[in-house]
Amino acid sequence: MASETIVLFGGSGYVGKAFQRHLLRRGIAYVAPSRKEVDLLRPDSIAGFLGEVKPSFLINAAGYTGRPNVDACEDHKTECLLGNAALPGVLARVCAERELPWGHVSSGCLYTGDRGAGPEGERLGFREEDPPNFCFRTNNSSFYSGTKALGEEILADAGGCYLWRLRIPFNEVDSSKNYLTKLLRYERLLDVRNSLSQVDDFVRAAIECWDRRAPFGIYNVVNPGSVTTREVVELLERSPFGRQLIGAGKRFAFFPGEEAFRKVARAPRSNCVLDSTKLQGVGIHLEEVHEAVERAWNHWQAEAAA
Repeated sequence: MASETIVLFGGSGYVGKAFQRHLLRRGIAYVAPSRKEVDLLRPDSIAGFLGEVKPSFLINAAGYTGRPNVDACEDHKTECLLGNAALPGVLARVCAERELPWGHVSSGCLYTGDRGAGPEGERLGFREEDPPNFCFRTNNSSFYSGTKALGEEILADAGGCYLWRLRIPFNEVDSSKNYLTKLLRYERLLDVRNSLSQVDDFVRAAIECWDRRAPFGIYNVVNPGSVTTREVVELLERSPFGRQLIGAGKRFAFFPGEEAFRKVARAPRSNCVLDSTKLQGVGIHLEEVHEAVERAWNHWQAEAAA
């Protein structure tokens, strides 16, 4: 008989730690085994662990993102392919055999651009059913984006599975994987429009999908709206933390355009807008993106808590 315990794979990563914080805060029982405890590329290792724990739900936040950014994936293609494409397939097989419902942290980086302008000039985001346009099949993506798209293809027929698309995660705590931290550290910035995911909002929404027994499938878990890099910097400059930085002489420099950026970046970047209407349709709401960014800057913690 299944317990009410949740199994979390990838609990040591940026998103995995956010899941742990949320589960602890809510008092939800979970286990987050290390890769030494469970070999995520061996079905027998996963099945053996699940047989002992007998969870009611599984979350996969494991994958390969590259450090410090996706450029590193161009040098570690085997690890990237195994972590982002092979692993979801292994988990799908094991979970199907055990009839275990589960959720997989996917990515919105399968797209570039948007669907055009809306009636009030807003940029319309890609919907869950829109085919990826930034992947191996379109021959224009980074290796990272290509492998994340393959992962979704592998899970296309997986039953009992949520695919939660994350898009450029951030919150108010300084971290090398935090989008806002990256803006503070980079020498020059590229002014582009994107959807973003406040990481604590993201994990809350993901767990809420299971709590509500929302229909399985793909969900764009992003804060509604879209924002440009310059808008994010402007919100920073209006915050107490930003005023301190400016007072100390901090200035933000921008590339003159994408062509100049491409000369220094090894891999092309996904800059895109996603539509979160489907998530809202099941009663799950996230804070508007400008408001979420402003709140993060206003409560910025320069050093992550120990």
